[in-house]
Amino acid sequence: MSKPKWINWVIAAGVGTLALTLLLPTSNRTLPEHSALPDAPHVEQGNKQRLKVQDVKATDLLTRMDAKQHLSTMLEKTSSMSDSELRKYVQDLQQSHKHIHSLMFMDNTSGSQRHQFGQDLPKGSKLEQQRFDHSLSLAKKAVMKRQSFESSSFAMGKEKYFVLGQPSKDGKQAVIALFSQNVLNAVEQHQRKNLRMIPYPREGKFKIESVHPDTLNEITVKTGHDNANASHFYENEIVIRFRQEPGERDMRIIKSDLRTQSARKLGYTYVFRSEHMNYEQLHSYFERKWNPLYMEPHYMYLTNETLTEKDNSAEVTVPNDILFTDYQWNLPAIETNRGWNISKGNKDVIVAVVDTGVDINHPDLKGKLLKGYNVIDPTSEPLDDVGHGTHVAGIIGAIVNNNEGVAGMSWYNNVLPVKVLDSSGSGTTYAVAEGIIWAADHGAKVINMSLGNYADAQFLHDAIKYAFDRDIVLIAATGNDNTERPGYPAAYPEVFAVSATDPDMNKASYSNYGDYVDVMAPGTSIASTYPDNQYAALSGTSMASPHVAALAGLIRSINPDLTNTEVMDLMRQSVIDLGDPGHDKYYGYGQVDVYKALQSASSNSAPLQFWPQHVRQQMDNTMKKYTK
Repeated sequence: MSKPKWINWVIAAGVGTLALTLLLPTSNRTLPEHSALPDAPHVEQGNKQRLKVQDVKATDLLTRMDAKQHLSTMLEKTSSMSDSELRKYVQDLQQSHKHIHSLMFMDNTSGSQRHQFGQDLPKGSKLEQQRFDHSLSLAKKAVMKRQSFESSSFAMGKEKYFVLGQPSKDGKQAVIALFSQNVLNAVEQHQRKNLRMIPYPREGKFKIESVHPDTLNEITVKTGHDNANASHFYENEIVIRFRQEPGERDMRIIKSDLRTQSARKLGYTYVFRSEHMNYEQLHSYFERKWNPLYMEPHYMYLTNETLTEKDNSAEVTVPNDILFTDYQWNLPAIETNRGWNISKGNKDVIVAVVDTGVDINHPDLKGKLLKGYNVIDPTSEPLDDVGHGTHVAGIIGAIVNNNEGVAGMSWYNNVLPVKVLDSSGSGTTYAVAEGIIWAADHGAKVINMSLGNYADAQFLHDAIKYAFDRDIVLIAATGNDNTERPGYPAAYPEVFAVSATDPDMNKASYSNYGDYVDVMAPGTSIASTYPDNQYAALSGTSMASPHVAALAGLIRSINPDLTNTEVMDLMRQSVIDLGDPGHDKYYGYGQVDVYKALQSASSNSAPLQFWPQHVRQQMDNTMKKYTK
């Protein structure tokens, strides 16, 4: 006899009530303040200016610490080298570390200079030359007394430098180095774009138009503040999905009408470019003549860089990476150290970084990077010409415990670099979609997307669905405009949306917010890898997102049976609750807690909140066995 239908409804209601309870964690923590309502343009600009200065200062400090480590290592390695071996060593070092401008090796026993290597000394004004000479003189005096020396920053022409002097442990030798600080200028310019302090990208370049994402009415972006209500697209291109696949004759007609020789295709979708039609004309042409399933602009996507009671039974792992203790506040804040006692990752669980590429030669990433793909130029490696992707990759997977630079969140998960953004830090819908599909087809279990646009592009959504249907966890940054407007791809239901906190666990002043936000993660002045074997501190939701991508990789490493939706549910419920209890639009479910999430993932049975999904999966598998 079958059960009455009302019994099924009672069971369903009971399960629903339990799930709702589990989705609403509580906390006794004092509610943090939040910067939620959009600030006036001048206030927002002031906040971002202060944050930019903070990032530059932090980068200055961590690059100096890294430089000191280089000199100490150099003295140990070169103490017994012959002149020819020393010359070869320095040549290789400066080739890979271009910020080491010149080196002077001293023999302290005789008080003489042993060797000098490097580029010609920079040329500056008479006053600048005097400051440099003074710093060099002080460095020589200090190392002769077996003391270290560090100068303040000084300008020489258009660049900044500083001098370091370091004696060997026995005091018999010393090295004095001149370090370029180009990285500070790079970080400053990077953050001006990343935090949307300037109109970005500039209209008029690559035939770009800016429109309101809801109405597609044209608007002019005059200030960085205007970016919160703008989406950018290529004015002479259109994305089309036909109701029926066009034949060769159809394509010849379209190419003739548009006066174009080629059309790009990805999946079922085409991108057409015309040299004589703008977007409105293209839209009218296809609507009138071809009646497609959908049409939309070819959007550009931009980088988005911008406690409970403790269980002391778990030992805290403190790695020996030289920048960890002083500069990586972010990892202890989300209990990463304790989480490492449960999972340090697995090389077979691949985390893709769909971004500006990665510095594949960075010493803190070597051995962690798989052979990736360059969508912008498929004939080239996915090299980073911006710095954004290298920084994101380091947050996920910088080598841990190697006495070098920073520690990544994962010890063993491999990173798959996919370059979809060009040297300006922007890329098209087509490029981002192609990168997502390529990563999905090449083994990614997690995809990080620290990029976004305020327009809902069906073309991109199709690529997101393609990856989601292949059980991939998709993570994206929400944006840096302190706006409630949904940003994409973060706001798609298949994507796990991440906003940023500051070191006080408040919503970062720049971070976007809204009902679509899933969780928060540290995003302010985050130290990580940077091109040319350097390190930098950057701020933005772009920095928050890879923390969560790395966590997803750790979860899938310890419990590969969890589906992508189960991983996302687990991360939502294993949080430090911030703001209003449960989910709210300013903090999502709260800030991720690595230790709590990995504890849940490592339990022998599926977490209680996943019971319905697991039962369904088991039943489906059983049915397949008997229906073959």
